[in-house]
Amino acid sequence: MLDIFFIVLGLVLLIAGGNWLLKAAVALSLKLNIPKIVIGMTVVSFATSAPELIVSVNAALEGFPDLALGNVVGSNIANLGLVLAITVILSGIEVKKSFYTTDWPVMMVASMLFFGFIYFDGEIQRHEGLVMLVVLLVFLVYLLRFQKTAVVDELPEDDVPLPLFKTVLFLGLGGLALWGGSELLIKGAVGLATFYGVSERVIAVTVVSIGTSIPELAASIIAVLKKEKAISLGNLIGSNIFNLLAVLGITAMITPIRVVDQRLLSNDIFWMLGVSFMILPLVFLPKGLRLGWKDGVILLAVYVVFVYLTIT
Repeated sequence: MLDIFFIVLGLVLLIAGGNWLLKAAVALSLKLNIPKIVIGMTVVSFATSAPELIVSVNAALEGFPDLALGNVVGSNIANLGLVLAITVILSGIEVKKSFYTTDWPVMMVASMLFFGFIYFDGEIQRHEGLVMLVVLLVFLVYLLRFQKTAVVDELPEDDVPLPLFKTVLFLGLGGLALWGGSELLIKGAVGLATFYGVSERVIAVTVVSIGTSIPELAASIIAVLKKEKAISLGNLIGSNIFNLLAVLGITAMITPIRVVDQRLLSNDIFWMLGVSFMILPLVFLPKGLRLGWKDGVILLAVYVVFVYLTIT
């Protein structure tokens, strides 16, 4: 009963945190006069990736590396197969050229870098974690320098500037609520999953990853409802990049991450690469440079199959 209470309270905090973070992100983009896609891929992505970072570092330090790895791999699959799917089912997204010339390729480079580091020796070393962080830094510098907008903002006239203290307040409250909500959700979900005797890897790539993807889901749904689609798409792409390069990079620098359950390498990592690759053809087919509700249904179906095969 207590676990269910944690889950419900966690969800409430996550939705509130997503709303506060979105307000701060829009205000920041206006104050700094930079495209909202950049804010989505930096401030919002970092804040919504904080749960994955906290979970992965703690899990690795406590001797549960599969929880650290499975959390990130599962979250990246959930961000695209669940969160992006629900987002585009609710409202289609028009995509510009910079999406496939910059953002998607960087996500794939990050995915392949992670694959190369862990697949052959089953471990991410400290120096490999440092390389991942350097790659992230280079990408962020490039992003902030060129400020390329990847998504059409339909209602820019709805943007309302906020005083600096309110922006900082919303940013702080949003980040805190997302972190606290995710902690409660994970605590409750893992408690329920453990009670039913589910393995550590399965918990990581399903229950925990969905729990830590809830901030992305909350922020993205709120963004779509408020027509801030530049933030919703940029947030998801940026969050996957942050999960791989920042979360695993920082975790590996603190303590090397070694694979215990080989199914992470023989199964889960290939699902992550496959779903990540799928986004590009979906953007171009059938109409081109658009993600619509049919694309969302395809992504959601793929995610359901992944979860089903994982838990059976």
